[in-house]
Amino acid sequence: MRPSTVLILVLLLGSCSEKPPPAQAACVTKIETGALPVWARAGFSGDGSGNPHVFSKNGDMLGVLFGDPLKAPPAADHGNKILWVSRLPITTPSDFTIVAKLDGTGETVQPEVGPAPGPSIVDLPRPGCWRLTLRWSGHEDSMDLTYSS
Repeated sequence: MRPSTVLILVLLLGSCSEKPPPAQAACVTKIETGALPVWARAGFSGDGSGNPHVFSKNGDMLGVLFGDPLKAPPAADHGNKILWVSRLPITTPSDFTIVAKLDGTGETVQPEVGPAPGPSIVDLPRPGCWRLTLRWSGHEDSMDLTYSS
């Protein structure tokens, strides 16, 4: 074979190989306790400082963790209560849905949480970092929540 033919074959074979899937960011729950954003302060005294909360990836939903730390199975002394507050307007009545996937496994659950936004108990079946897909009123966002044992 001529060198140019070999080079073409090598380039063609190289372009047919599988590309690795994109790396997924580590599953991490970033709990904050500073002031709540102005749009999430209704019902709180002052600026809401001291209340543990988690922002969704795009910042469109805030989860105030009244059940901090979140436990699986649920703790005897407190529930896994989360107050969900939407930054985006609720334009149509809708149910709030959560699809939770346990990081590093194929386990997926969909806890019932009721209308959006508002308070709910979110019990998940086992400890670990859960990746939540949140859907409400035509919106979608995601967040990671860690449940300890």
